[in-house]
Amino acid sequence: MEYKDKKKVVVQDVEADGVIEGRNAVTEALRAGIAIDKIFIAKGETDRTLGHIASTARAAGVVVVDADRRKLDNMSRTHSHQGVIALAAVREYATVDSMLAAAEKKGEKPLLVVCDELSDPHNLGAVIRTAECAGAHGVIIPKRRSAGLTAIVGKTSAGAVSYLPVARVANLSATLKELKDKGVWVFGTAAEGTTSLYEADLKGAAAIVIGNEGEGMSRLVRENCDFLVSIPMKGHISSLNASAAAAILLYEAVRQRLG
Repeated sequence: MEYKDKKKVVVQDVEADGVIEGRNAVTEALRAGIAIDKIFIAKGETDRTLGHIASTARAAGVVVVDADRRKLDNMSRTHSHQGVIALAAVREYATVDSMLAAAEKKGEKPLLVVCDELSDPHNLGAVIRTAECAGAHGVIIPKRRSAGLTAIVGKTSAGAVSYLPVARVANLSATLKELKDKGVWVFGTAAEGTTSLYEADLKGAAAIVIGNEGEGMSRLVRENCDFLVSIPMKGHISSLNASAAAAILLYEAVRQRLG
């Protein structure tokens, strides 16, 4: 069977929610080049087949997660996962350089959104949707402790994930440093930020950093921001949902760029 035909067969075996179960199915998905978001392998299992799956996945840049049997059982649809479950990605990941190149090709200043460990796929999907609507050039997420491009994210994005590139990087802090070296200003969102949203200059090359749902930005990410931006809060609640905060900053950038 030719590679392309084989890929079609494997795609047909993927559950609607992107779940691929069992050793043979996951092995064939990797061999066929299916875009995989994460692979969960039973913790403590050391047999040759699972070891081969893990090493092949890592070589392909796929995140491999040790999971206990209970988690795998809860994820399983077939109840015969054989110690391994993969989650297919709804599209392949892009690179940060390709996002910057796309902005340059359009004659626009880069506008990127950086999500610092957003674990809720609904939040990530909503951020991608808003970013695409606002004309951003891409979204950047970390490989670890973050939702990825799963079926839930794709659905929540209302199809935006098909149009807006998403890059997944090993080290978010290092990526921010690289962006700064390339002339991109980094704006982190923080309640205690010293720069008001309406004082921030978002007309130039900008990366907007959105912290996670619980603790906001991590220390190293915060330290690599050029500005900490606060959103005026007039009510009794002191924080916004991550996707709402992203929408407010993105459309302030849109307003400034149109002015």
